[in-house]
Amino acid sequence: MAVKPHATLEKWIWILIYGGLFMLVLGIATGRTDATLGWAMAVPGVVVALVGVVLIYVRSRLKD
Repeated sequence: MAVKPHATLEKWIWILIYGGLFMLVLGIATGRTDATLGWAMAVPGVVVALVGVVLIYVRSRLKD
């Protein structure tokens, strides 16, 4: 049973979105005690989540 490429892409989309949002929340919580470390965690988290959102657009443009 072969994995469909679209299914793999969809799995990565949600991993990136939820993982990025989780890093954002951890960065905000950490920023209360150490602002530099908080920003260092939150900014990459936002970038990762945005990559997931862009991949949703890419997936919508792919042919079936």
